[in-house]
Formats: sequence, structure tokens, C-alpha cells
Amino acid sequence: MKRVFDLLSLLAVGVLLLGAAPARADTAASDYPPVVEGRALAFPRDYGAHPDYRTEWWYITGWLRDARGTERGFQLTFFRVRTLIGEDNPSRFAPRQLVLAHAAVADPASGRLRHAERSGRTYPGLVEAGEGRTEVRVDGWFLSGGDTADAPYRSHIEAEDFGFALDFVPDRPPVLNGKAGFSQKAPDPLNASYYYSRPQLQVSGSLRVGGETMAVSGHAWLDHEWSSEILPEGARGWDWIGINLNDGSGLMGFQMRDAEGRALWGAGTLSDAQGRATPLGPQDLRFIPLRHWRSPRTGIAYPVEWRLELGDGRRFRIEPLMDDQELDSRASTGAIYWEGAVRLVEEGAAAGPAADDPAAAAGREAGRGYLEMTGYAERLRM
Repeated sequence: MKRVFDLLSLLAVGVLLLGAAPARADTAASDYPPVVEGRALAFPRDYGAHPDYRTEWWYITGWLRDARGTERGFQLTFFRVRTLIGEDNPSRFAPRQLVLAHAAVADPASGRLRHAERSGRTYPGLVEAGEGRTEVRVDGWFLSGGDTADAPYRSHIEAEDFGFALDFVPDRPPVLNGKAGFSQKAPDPLNASYYYSRPQLQVSGSLRVGGETMAVSGHAWLDHEWSSEILPEGARGWDWIGINLNDGSGLMGFQMRDAEGRALWGAGTLSDAQGRATPLGPQDLRFIPLRHWRSPRTGIAYPVEWRLELGDGRRFRIEPLMDDQELDSRASTGAIYWEGAVRLVEEGAAAGPAADDPAAAAGREAGRGYLEMTGYAERLRM
């Protein structure tokens, strides 16, 4: 029976995310509540799911270190999707809501990204996206927490060649992106989401890679975002970073790109160690690709190294932990994208007497985090 449910869930995912016609021909943005400026985010309510909206995701990325000093990146994302399918059907098996999950470990020792995915229609106890607190799960995978501003989050993932059980402890309140949580994605403010971040999460727990399980610690970043809008017209995909800076602050930034790779819109947030946010507009950040890597599996070329210029004059390089961090999620969300651990290196840090030092000349590491790049294969459909 579960196999039948899984197949039906994947069919519903394909209908919604791969561009097929929805169940009702008149489906439009008006079928979902709009994202409007001025709606105050409230916690703990907004730690949980918002099932009326079209899409939503909880997204944790970070760096882990084991006792030997080996460093790896990890990613965990739970998606919730309102399908508008079977909403008048009283059956608990109707695919009104779907939950999908991606998990990955960037493992330099193997030179590749270990990743896995899960998906299913919501069903009590098995596949859920709870309201009022963070409580999302697909079968045995889960992310749980968010009862209060300082409550820890817990996660558990088991896949074929990796797994982890990690706890995440915040040290500051949520950082509201954009205008008090209203995050504009295009020149037209109709394209927007509700969006907050939780930088500098302290991480502890266990990581399994292959047949070895080890204790790990590190820092992570959590994003929670929900919206009723699809990708803005003319946009092919986006580039996004979430960086835990070494001074305890945080930097989030993104750009929407057109088919020629030009920036249609950009925005971001600088937040200090107390969580106080400074919004960044399109004029305040610029992504410049420096080096590309071509996937041997898909043939897609990704700009894996960037220069990031901020409006205050600072310049950074974004450098990958390793080049091959491509994630093929065609079995669930239908997308192929690059999702990887990166370092942020401050350019110009070697000015003055330190310029003769080769290490200083290479730039000073300013922080670590993750880079996400979508739409390099084809226009992202979501």
C-alpha cells in the first residue's frame, strides 16, 4: 500500500513542479493567499507550516568538523507544497499537501556530493508539516523544534551511504529578511515571499559517511520561506548565499537571473551578532562569476567561484569546498541544481605590510556557508 501512495505522491509532484496542467484549468495565484507587505511575522506561530500558501521550505546548511579535523558540508531541506488537488475529497489519502525532502553531505574525501531525497503526501505520523512549531517529516526523516526563540532544533536523516542526527542551537532571535520579513524577488512587489533566517546555529551530533559514524560539531544556517508566487516572469533561476561570518554576524544575498545570465533583481541582509538586520537592495550587492565547472554527469556548467561586491565597497570571493556539489533531484522536485559548501574570502585583505605574505595575499577567510545555484540547466519550474 505504501508503494501505491509513494507513486501517487510522485505523480502529484510531477503535475505541480514539472509544468504539467494542474487538476483545475482555472488554477491561478488567486487560489492561494497573497504575500503582502506589512503582515507582521509572529513566533512561535511562524516557525511552523502555512498550508494555505503554494510553497514553503525549511532549509538548513552548514559546515561540520569531526575529531580528526576533517571538514564537510551538509544540507537538509524540507519542502511543503499545496497542490490544489483533491481539496474537496475528505479522504486522508488525498494529495492536498505534499512534503519533499533533500539531504546531502559534501565529502571532499570522495570528491562528490552524497545526496538522497524523499517525498510523500501528508499522512498523520508518516508525512507531516505541522503548524505552530517546526515539525516536518517524511517517513523517518525529520526536522523538529522552534517552540521558542532559543529552543534547539533536532534532525535525523538516514540514507544508503550517509546519515546524520544533528542538533542546532540558536543564540539570537530570527533575522527578518527584506522589509520586516517581506522579501521582494523582482521589481514587481507582487513577486515576494515571507522569509526569515537563523544564522550562527551551533551544531552537534553524529554523522555517518559510508560505514563510519563519528561525532561532529560546527555551525549552520536555517532559512524558512513561504510564498504563493511562482518564479518571476523572465527569470530563469537564482544564485543565493547564506554565510556565517567569523565575527559572529551573518550575510544573506541572492540574485534572480534572466536567460542570458543578467541580474533581474537582487537583495540581501546583513545581520549582527544580536540579530539586528540591515536590508540590502539591488544596488547593494553584485555577483560576478569568476570560474566555471562542468558536470561530467549532466554537462551543465556552473559558476562555482564568484566575486561578491557590496555597496559599502567591500569585495569577497566565494570559493567552493569542492567543485562537484551538483544535486540531481529529478525524482522529487524535478530540478538539477548546485548546492554547496563555500568559503567567503575577503579581497584586499593583504594590503600594506602583509602583502608580502603569500597566505595573506590569497585573502583572509571572512566566513563559511552555502551557495545555491538554480536554472543553469533549464528554467526552474516552481
